[in-house]
Amino acid sequence: MAEQEKRMPEIGSIVAFANKTGRYAGEVMETNGSRVLVKTLAVLKHPEQGDLHHPYDPDVPMFHERRAMSYTEKTYVPLGDIGPFRGEVPDYKASLMDALRAEIEGLDRLRRWTERGMDNLRQLEKEY
Repeated sequence: MAEQEKRMPEIGSIVAFANKTGRYAGEVMETNGSRVLVKTLAVLKHPEQGDLHHPYDPDVPMFHERRAMSYTEKTYVPLGDIGPFRGEVPDYKASLMDALRAEIEGLDRLRRWTERGMDNLRQLEKEY
């Protein structure tokens, strides 16, 4: 991480931050040592679903549903998970729906890749 990004952000500044498996834009509300209290303003990447310790495994005992952080929800974030936000902060609801659609499209692409791979492997199985 660049030296400038490691510095403690100023209260009121807009930052990008990671929380669990999602990414957000938010406003710095408070600094506390190596943690920063951030208020969520937009969703940049929707959190991933399922068991993080067993990614892409649908047969786990508990398949977690992860919701995006709510508009103005506050959370403490380690300084290392915060970076500068460039540009205009998008509308929360629009950003949430864009991030959700992107996550759905990514999973659909993975599903289609899996189906094509399975088709190839089944053909190879016949030939072997």
